[in-house]
Amino acid sequence: MQAPSVGGVMLPRGNGQAVRLSRGASLTDFAEKINANPASLVAVMMNLGEMVTATQSVSDETLRLLAEEMNYVLEIVSPEEEDRELLESFDIEFGEDEGGEEALVSRPPVVTVMGHVDHGKTRLLDAIRKTNVVAGEAGGITQHIGAYQVTTDVNDEERKITFIDTPGHEAFTAMRARGAKSTDIAILVVAANDGVMPQTIEALNHAKAAEVPIVVAVNKIDVEGADPTKVRGQLTEFGLVAEEYGGDTMFVDISAKQGLNIEALLEAVVLTADASLDLRANPSQDAQGIAIESHLDRGRGAVSTVLVQRGTLRIGDTVVVGDAYGRVRAMLDDNGQNVQEAGPSTPVLVLGLTNVPGAGDNLLVVDEDRTARQIAEKRAARERNANFARKGVRFSLENLDEALKAGLVQELNLIIKGDASGSVEALESSLLQLDVGEEVDIRILHRGVGAVTESDINLATGSDAIVIGFNVRAAGRAEQMAEREGVDVRYYSVIYQAIEEIEAALKGLLKPEYEEVELGTAEIREIFRSSKLGNIAGVLVRSGEVKRNTKARLLRDGKVIAENLNISGLRRFKDDVTEIREGFEGGINLGNFNDIKIDDVIATYEMREKPRG
Repeated sequence: MQAPSVGGVMLPRGNGQAVRLSRGASLTDFAEKINANPASLVAVMMNLGEMVTATQSVSDETLRLLAEEMNYVLEIVSPEEEDRELLESFDIEFGEDEGGEEALVSRPPVVTVMGHVDHGKTRLLDAIRKTNVVAGEAGGITQHIGAYQVTTDVNDEERKITFIDTPGHEAFTAMRARGAKSTDIAILVVAANDGVMPQTIEALNHAKAAEVPIVVAVNKIDVEGADPTKVRGQLTEFGLVAEEYGGDTMFVDISAKQGLNIEALLEAVVLTADASLDLRANPSQDAQGIAIESHLDRGRGAVSTVLVQRGTLRIGDTVVVGDAYGRVRAMLDDNGQNVQEAGPSTPVLVLGLTNVPGAGDNLLVVDEDRTARQIAEKRAARERNANFARKGVRFSLENLDEALKAGLVQELNLIIKGDASGSVEALESSLLQLDVGEEVDIRILHRGVGAVTESDINLATGSDAIVIGFNVRAAGRAEQMAEREGVDVRYYSVIYQAIEEIEAALKGLLKPEYEEVELGTAEIREIFRSSKLGNIAGVLVRSGEVKRNTKARLLRDGKVIAENLNISGLRRFKDDVTEIREGFEGGINLGNFNDIKIDDVIATYEMREKPRG
């Protein structure tokens, strides 16, 4: 097979050689890797029917198409891997404690409180804080920073616990979607009078997906109709078996309103941490951590609540948090007091950043301001390129077969939402019984009744899941969010259709269905000859609009003369344009096709994927 030649210049052939590129790379980046001229790669893409400039960020699919044509094997570097390589280039290892076992000391557990709306999450957090406010402290709690630390006595030993005060499981999962492992233990709050509710199950599934131990707080034991035993029975169905029933989950009956058994709950958290987790970190190294929440303060600029995970953060340290950087000007604890340093599992409000980082962005201390700026700028550029190129990078049913073959996925994660619990259970049961061989497992991350919500999309984003809506649609901004994040959402009204499509996808049989959509028609009024471009049709657009780079067919006396033509050029008077609308005149160039006559009709169309279900 000959190497591609453009303008008489022979381009290098890869012979199966690997090329590593980051997501959102440009043709210039590709050209640098193979020692080629970027302009020649633009020409190769034009021959392949793709109009791409040398410097624009392009999708993974476009890069793969080019690599195949040039006989290279393309490796797309994941953002996490790229970030690790970026930090390694500065001799920084993120996510690991320095030194041996002797350098590690125990750290407090980090806890997130989750549960159904109105079951008392906020009141519980308030009750926990009140039991820990030092008597006589001026004004009590003065600073809401999104996280705080409390102390409790366990076996006559003072132990600390850090609570992340996030707005529920959505933020918890949004952080996990960015690869941020911030929580050690989840407290699941269930009201004793209501029992298990839809959001309880949702919160439970989010905690399970993050693989964190769960402590159940059975709240409102002081209200009429409270039945803590019923709650224990209901949660047994979801795999949470109380210790008194022979399981390993600690249940504590509390009243957040009355302040009952709060200490017992804190003790349960510490005991669960001791039994299930090895919580140790090195406090002597440069600090590393995670941003929990950030905002722009009118008087203080960009401020961020950070949770130090290892090392000790000090005033004056130069830090990078995601694509923000700066020198720590001041640190405040949850009581608004200035602190000089913060060790592992300590949350503090940091002042001195250049801009507002995102929830889940990692924090690290570096030696020089220049290093911090370089890391932040490279991260910002990478994020920008990835956003430009993002075209559904997540798994969908159509590309699942490729993902399976490439070894990118071994299980299909599903989220099922339906109009009634009976139909959801029936669909779940049928899907789990599918026999698709040993290469892949089906895992139902969450099922529930009601519309597809932003919380569902968040969970799918963090777990590469596909969302199935049975007789329901997406609510609020969930549709736009799914489109933005590239999450595949499928809607069905017939159970067997859903089962058939997922079985077909798992067996690699599902192909996207396309339908032709007519864009516009143009009647040829004159023909202009050009030595450079061939014949140019002077047209009047009769209906719709004619767009550049769309497909076209030529009609003569109502019969199709030529198919699969390309609108390669459009002009209005002397200007190149991207479209000509109904009622306007212009010039159309059909590329290499020159067999046109006056009164011919150019009909333009595009192939659009047909929505299923």
